[in-house]
Amino acid sequence: MAVEIARPKLEGNVLVGSDRQLGFAEFGDPQGRAIFWLHGTPGARRQIPVEARLYAEKNRIRLIGVDRPGIGSSTPHEYEKVIDFAHDLRTIADTLGIDKMEVIGLSGGGPYTLGCAAAMPDRVVAVGVLGGVAPTRGADAIGGGIMGKVGVPVAPVLEHVGSPLSMVAAGLIRLIKPVAEPALYLYASISPVGDRRLLVRPEFKAMFLDDLLNGSRKQLAAPFADVVVFARDWGFRLDEVKVPVRWWHGDKDHIVPFAHGRHVVGMLPDAELYTLAGESHLGGLGEAESIMTAMTELWDTHDKR
Repeated sequence: MAVEIARPKLEGNVLVGSDRQLGFAEFGDPQGRAIFWLHGTPGARRQIPVEARLYAEKNRIRLIGVDRPGIGSSTPHEYEKVIDFAHDLRTIADTLGIDKMEVIGLSGGGPYTLGCAAAMPDRVVAVGVLGGVAPTRGADAIGGGIMGKVGVPVAPVLEHVGSPLSMVAAGLIRLIKPVAEPALYLYASISPVGDRRLLVRPEFKAMFLDDLLNGSRKQLAAPFADVVVFARDWGFRLDEVKVPVRWWHGDKDHIVPFAHGRHVVGMLPDAELYTLAGESHLGGLGEAESIMTAMTELWDTHDKR
């Protein structure tokens, strides 16, 4: 069954430097509380579940997806450290007239979400992380997973060949456009059962295809830049994240091990771990409504204080 996925209410670019811009896409209520949703690796600004968009519409939430550098309409750029992204998000928030915000990040969006919380405790009310990548360097580090086994070893190589690889990858996306749907089903067929169930649901299939063909199709440098910066010191310690953190993680995650989520949550000053039983890496996307509800409750608690 095909599902028609709605276009964003507002979509454009924000200048974040003299020669750089980041793309964004807005859903929900333009006058509501602002929640930034940071995509995974790979992904782009439209990688936001339909359930989250509907919740935003009904509950006065201004839900905003943001392209990281080198994806969608964002200028390619390599951050020195993960925390440097927070400066760009602050600029986007200022430009869009946003003071207070919450930030949610999926997978590779997780480190940037925590970085924003560490850098802007006066503006970030709370953060949510869905199967987020854990630190690989320093006292907060944990080994294993895709980053430990593959990302860290290849990061030095990607620093030199990331740009040519991104051009090849973008060309491949343009080539698979006519067969994108069968390709998604093929990927689902080799994924763990939890992710497979989610990927073949009509609304998620529509979201992933929309994000791939409309968000990622022009360039694909961001995933390679993510791997490089994740393999470095992130520029902050986990104990510097003072705002409330809620973390959702599948206990069958084959990309970022469940033990990584438990490790990070154990080192954060104010964090709770929600175990997604039987779910794999994308499991958090299937819990969008309960995640949005939890984040709304955190904001309500903040306002009561």
